[in-house]
Amino acid sequence: MGFNNYPPAYLSQEAKGNALLTGVNFASAASGYYDRTAQLYRAVSLTTQVQYYKEWQNKVVSRVGKAKANTMFSGGIHLLSAGSSDFIQNYYINPLLNRVYTPDQFSDILMKSYSTFVQNLYALGARRIGVTTLPPTGCLPAAITLFGSGSNLCVARMNQDAISFNNKLNSTSQDLKSKLPGLKLVVFDIYNPLLDLITRPADNGFFESRRACCGTGTLETAFLCNARSVGTCSNATQYVFWDGFHPSEKANEKLAGSLLAQGFDLIS
Repeated sequence: MGFNNYPPAYLSQEAKGNALLTGVNFASAASGYYDRTAQLYRAVSLTTQVQYYKEWQNKVVSRVGKAKANTMFSGGIHLLSAGSSDFIQNYYINPLLNRVYTPDQFSDILMKSYSTFVQNLYALGARRIGVTTLPPTGCLPAAITLFGSGSNLCVARMNQDAISFNNKLNSTSQDLKSKLPGLKLVVFDIYNPLLDLITRPADNGFFESRRACCGTGTLETAFLCNARSVGTCSNATQYVFWDGFHPSEKANEKLAGSLLAQGFDLIS
């Protein structure tokens, strides 16, 4: 696809000059569809990310001219991955949300944000957009530790919430495609490929799918999780999860194969 490295973060020093022309990354850890999720963790909200995207477009236009820039915007692939933080790091632990909204109602709120996001990108010239589903959130090591009531099994109600959300994501995406001419919108299913790694680790070349490699393997993430953390495993390739929330590099390699197969429409 023409990359020799990861696209630079938009707010980094690397995102300048010709580096702007091969794509940049607007993502922010712990952000989500729900802007207040981002506020809780001082992340860059999805709304602000769209504003940064507009800034980036203006910089590209100034470098290559409007005609070439518009070709880049319409031909470029835009990827969105959100939702897990909205549920795990906000809804499930926030009584101001979970006592007011059912999971189904909260999903509807997130769907409005998703729909607005896609329509905003479309209005800015984007025509190729990929969005990932929620993973089996009830099987993440941190989720089992926090919400599993002492069990070592996936939290069924959380997985069901994820399935319901993913169904809405698919139907909303179909509606968007039907009303936005020329839009290529692909929903990447992460739920089922990751669930397969979790439920059948040995069949997929892994030793452990409940505990993560890092630290205690049950809860850590972000700065709490690194090679020097007490308890961190010596061979992460045997683990489905690197930390309490994120798959290991080896698991991501397997997931990437599945996602690439699903995404041919974006590059055709």
